[in-house]
Amino acid sequence: MNPLQRALVEKTGHDHGFEHVLTSDLEGVTLASALHAARASVSVLPEGGYLLRLQATTPALLPEMLRSFAQVLRADGFAASSEAALAALLGRSASLARALPSQAAQDFEAAVSSQLAQLPAGLGGTEVERLVRQRVGQQKFREAMLDYWGGTCTVTGVTLSEVLRASHAKPWAECANDAERLDVFNGFLLVANLDALFDRFLISFDNTGRLLVSSALHVDDQHRLGLQPGMKLRWLGEAHRGYLAWHRKQWEEGTGYWR
Repeated sequence: MNPLQRALVEKTGHDHGFEHVLTSDLEGVTLASALHAARASVSVLPEGGYLLRLQATTPALLPEMLRSFAQVLRADGFAASSEAALAALLGRSASLARALPSQAAQDFEAAVSSQLAQLPAGLGGTEVERLVRQRVGQQKFREAMLDYWGGTCTVTGVTLSEVLRASHAKPWAECANDAERLDVFNGFLLVANLDALFDRFLISFDNTGRLLVSSALHVDDQHRLGLQPGMKLRWLGEAHRGYLAWHRKQWEEGTGYWR
């Protein structure tokens, strides 16, 4: 790798989620970040372009990368034909590394500790801590969902962040622990109308991702709410299915559960 290539790789990494250069020499460049635990090693391919090798603390990273980049997977990493292609690979891997367990949980604990430490003397207590944990947790869950789904509604493809909601499949109050509450697979990024329906178990999704609509929703209201035949999740990972099964049970029973 010549000096120009190294400089381009370092700049691409800095701009796409890998701001630290660990090594940079003739063999290639190794990149890291203070915001997640993944590392990226970039070398030059003999035929031109780059080869990206990822080291991750979560086993979910590589399978998730395959959703978008299966066509450039090689036995030893992901091939990038240009700096732009490398940027896409690095940007997506950084987003996933921030979102996937257990990075979000670690960020959550650090943020909670920081905010509790800033409280005035005498304001602490179990209820205050519960409220801080819930507020920070919901913020971190939203950030993780935006990263995981690429800032795009899981169903409609809408990218306007102001109308996107991080929807829990298994609600916050029903989760056994913070790991469940912050698990990026425990929910979907939905536009506000779908979020409201999903939150109240008026819609759900089957194991193929197909939209399920409650009989309590009148056909006219379905049209007004933008529900259309054939709507489905862009993808559905195996890790989603346990949480979705819980949600679908409430939908099937028509419990009218309100979070």
